[in-house]
Formats: sequence, structure tokens, C-alpha cells
Amino acid sequence: MEIEPIGYLRTCFGEKFAVPRQPGLCPSAWGTLEFLAPYRSVEAVRGLEGFSHVWLIFGFHKTEGSGWHPTVRPPRLGGNTRVGVFASRSTFRPNGLGLSLVKLDRLSWDTEDGMEPPVLHVSGVDLVDGTPIYDVKPYLPYAEALPQATGGYASEPITRVEVVVGERAREDFGKLPERAQRVIKEALSLDPRPAASPKDEGKTYGALLCGRNVMFRHSEGICQIIGLGDS
Repeated sequence: MEIEPIGYLRTCFGEKFAVPRQPGLCPSAWGTLEFLAPYRSVEAVRGLEGFSHVWLIFGFHKTEGSGWHPTVRPPRLGGNTRVGVFASRSTFRPNGLGLSLVKLDRLSWDTEDGMEPPVLHVSGVDLVDGTPIYDVKPYLPYAEALPQATGGYASEPITRVEVVVGERAREDFGKLPERAQRVIKEALSLDPRPAASPKDEGKTYGALLCGRNVMFRHSEGICQIIGLGDS
């Protein structure tokens, strides 16, 4: 079977680093799905406005060509313990496809100049900017909400760290839109540093978030934003 993207998702994450590892962990993170021809049709999304969430079937385009591995090391296990690829959500899969549940904020297609192709505005995204989307499906609470489901080695909630804005970054950070500030704090609270690598206290990292290069470091369990550069 050959598949092609129906569109591309524009998001607030400029690179893989610091993208949440699951959807919904960064509720303020936004994205817009811009459809490609011949899928740029208002008819194709008729009725979708009644659903609060949608599934996005996407491609792991940043690791395309890297092949697949029968075992992987999930971050939830510290990045050192191996499990089967089908017991994980690793990007290194036989077909490089992913599934993400996101909140559908709204659909837009009306402009002052008349009818435009539809755009899906979503939030809680965990996808890097430019991700190819292969399909959209509505989320069905009556069939897909399973409160008694078990989560294996990923049953426990994600541990978050406190995020503070350092004095040197405070002025620039304060100039950002409020939602961008929330995205940055939510993303960094998930501690995006590689799970399998030694987490050096005081080492400076940079993450492309909301169009800025956000520099941060960890010390005594706290993540401090120390500067904002150009992306």
C-alpha cells in the first residue's frame, strides 16, 4: 500500500528536542493542520466540529530512513532497559507511523475574502513542526475511553520538575505571548534531557520552542530558564 500525506502540521516545536513524548502532556502546545490538494475541501471535514478530540495518524519524518529495531529503550524505563518495539511508541518502527490524540480547538475556513481551504486548529500536540499527517479520525469517548485499562511499565504519571525563569531571562520571557510562556514551562517541566545520558547538573541546553531558542539548565531538581535567543 502506498500512502501520501493529506497535509502537514505546523506546531510550536521547532525540533525533536523538548517535544513532549506523549500527546496531552503539554496542553498549551498548539498546531494547525493545513491540508494539501485534493484534500483541501470543506466537505471533507463536514461534521468534525462536533468532536472535541481527533486522532492524527502521522509519519516520523525526522527518523525516516533510520530503519526499525526489534527492541528499543523507552525513556520511561530510564533509557537503559530494552523492550520490544511493539511494546513501545518508539519512532524506529517498521512503517514509521505514529498515532496522536489531540484536542480540536476549532476549524476555520471563512475569511473576509471568502471561503478558504479548511484548517484544523489543535492543542496538546506532541509533534514537531512540519510533521506529515496521513489521516484524521474523530475520537469516540463511548468506545475509546477505557478507565480500567492498564499501562504496563508506563502506568505511573509523568514526573515533572519545577521550572523557574532566571533573572537574566525574565525581561525577554515576559515579552512572550502568555500561551507561549505556558508552552515553554510545560515542555521544560517534562525534563526533555536524554533519559539514557548522564544528566549533568549545570549543563546548558537549548530547545527551539515557540520560535525562540530557549536556554535552560538544571540544578538541585529545578529547571531554570537562563536565556532566550533567536531560533
